[in-house]
Amino acid sequence: MYPVSSKGLNKETKGAIYFYTPAFDALNNFSAHHIEMWGRQFPTAEYAYQWRKYSKTKPDIAKKIFAAGSPEEAQKIAHAHKKFMPKDWHEKKVAVMEEILRAKCAEHETVRDALKRTGKRKIIENSPIDVFWGCGPAGDGRNMMGALWMKIRDTH
Repeated sequence: MYPVSSKGLNKETKGAIYFYTPAFDALNNFSAHHIEMWGRQFPTAEYAYQWRKYSKTKPDIAKKIFAAGSPEEAQKIAHAHKKFMPKDWHEKKVAVMEEILRAKCAEHETVRDALKRTGKRKIIENSPIDVFWGCGPAGDGRNMMGALWMKIRDTH
């Protein structure tokens, strides 16, 4: 079970890093929630997203992503092969991510619980680097991940 709040659980000082499972980790694409879709069982949402990017056009890359040892490695493989990404991927990626998140939510009570605990609050992926899926370094990113989670929450 996740803690109710992440307050004070994760911090860094000059001499130490303090970490503990964040309260809303279940909403993270790297969280250990398998997803079954497209005839496969993916270890995490990140695997599913990166695999889908190449599954129809570059099955050899998709196979490497599926066999990766961690979601970080799956993402790294996908990013290393960006030049082979389907030309229309940017038009499809939000719909693909929504499909993955809906499957994750349907399959896991902990995900539904984390989503429920957000109440009516705005959900923000606090990524310091991603200005599309997250809020980015300046806090003014598109936050598409948060927008998708709020859309899913509002339909449950």
